[in-house]
Amino acid sequence: MGATMLTSPVFAEGVIDVAIIGEPPTLDPMMSTADVVSIVTQHFFETLYTFDENWAVVPLLAQDMPEISEDGLTYRIPLREGITFHDGSTMDSADVVASLQRWLKVSTRGKGVAEQVAGIETDGANTVVITLTESYSPLLSLLAFSNAAAMIVPEEVLGEELSAIVGTGPYKLEEHLPDQYIQVTRFDDYVSREEPSSGGSGKREQILDEIRFVPVPDAATRVEGVLSGQFQFADGLPTEAYDRIESTDGVEPMLLAPFGWPIFAFNLKEGLMADQNVRSAVQAALAPEDMLYAAFGDEKFFVTDAALFPESFQWHNEEGAELYNQADAAKSQELLSKAGYDGSPLRILTSHQYEFHYKMAEVAKVYLEAGGFTVELDVVDWATLTQQRDNPAAWDIYITHSPFLPEPALTSMYSPTSRLGWANEEKDAVLKEFTSETDPEKRLELFAELQKLVYEQAPFYKVGGFNTLLAKSTALDGVTETPWPYFWNASLSE
Repeated sequence: MGATMLTSPVFAEGVIDVAIIGEPPTLDPMMSTADVVSIVTQHFFETLYTFDENWAVVPLLAQDMPEISEDGLTYRIPLREGITFHDGSTMDSADVVASLQRWLKVSTRGKGVAEQVAGIETDGANTVVITLTESYSPLLSLLAFSNAAAMIVPEEVLGEELSAIVGTGPYKLEEHLPDQYIQVTRFDDYVSREEPSSGGSGKREQILDEIRFVPVPDAATRVEGVLSGQFQFADGLPTEAYDRIESTDGVEPMLLAPFGWPIFAFNLKEGLMADQNVRSAVQAALAPEDMLYAAFGDEKFFVTDAALFPESFQWHNEEGAELYNQADAAKSQELLSKAGYDGSPLRILTSHQYEFHYKMAEVAKVYLEAGGFTVELDVVDWATLTQQRDNPAAWDIYITHSPFLPEPALTSMYSPTSRLGWANEEKDAVLKEFTSETDPEKRLELFAELQKLVYEQAPFYKVGGFNTLLAKSTALDGVTETPWPYFWNASLSE
């Protein structure tokens, strides 16, 4: 296992080792939507707002919720005072403005809202004013999300790249040896909020002295490591390991249900998938239930479901469902003929680090070949995949997944500025109306229209819904069940 073998005692006082799915492609969360980036960086970077256990937006570095003008165009955000960065400097409104301006330029989610932002300005040392060109209802959810995060850092470290990893979080970056570990230690000058802990909100206690995030690309190695006590927590485990974990003393499974949705993301910018008929042919050929069985093995871990949100979410609807789960090779061949398909390879970019991605790719290849495609699987490590997917010349489909998010606009794939490049006049009009509407019932109706367009225009393919398996030592207490596990408030028992 090489770098994954650590020599420290398994239960060193106040120290835990966390097995993650691989080396994060960056420690700058503005620059990536990869979950492995969020999991690590949320310990040392913080945002103005965050989510509580009910996915309501609540203040974090902001002192309170913003004062919003009647027309919905002006947000006055009061900042907490006395917040110290890891470099010893004090956070003020200039840092916040500079951080948010960079977020609009470099973050996938920031770019998605940039056209609606007329300006971000200071109003004294402890107030920031965001002015919009039009009402944008998901703004606070975007500012709260730790993924492609609008994190706040000192103005001095900002640039195209961060000159230093300096945040306000309860832990600070101590040492980073790529492909070996990312070590974070308690930040002694951290000032926690005083509200009771709820989800990511409220009090963040620094009980653990040190957390080491260890990249372990092989899923089986992550399983064996948590079972043996080498790791006190392991992320992204294969579902077939559930019974072994459950029956092993000193270890317990954490099954997040419902967790999220596997996604085949399509390249609409160039190549084969820029043709609507080719995308519809892929949609017609795929057999999601077989893909899900191959990936998860047991129906307690997945559901074959067209809806972009499960029934437990207010956004659930069945628009477009008739175009899901077709497994129709003849229809695929007919659509390829209409497209003038010449047999060029359909390049599917995937990784073994999320083993269920690869298993779905193998099944998809069989069905797509039956549907008339020549298929080429490009299997790379996850860090490479997250880099290659930003180059539209390198892929036709890449496989990813997402937790179910509280606000649909947090899913960047709907935006024409995303790496998929889904730009369409009808869709753009619906999306604009959806993000500017403030009436909750009207927003539900508009999202149903958007889901219908997802199936009609096929910018991506939801394979189904799935639950995800994590595992932890029974000696590790205080870990909240969440798609992005965090370890403030966590402790080791004797």
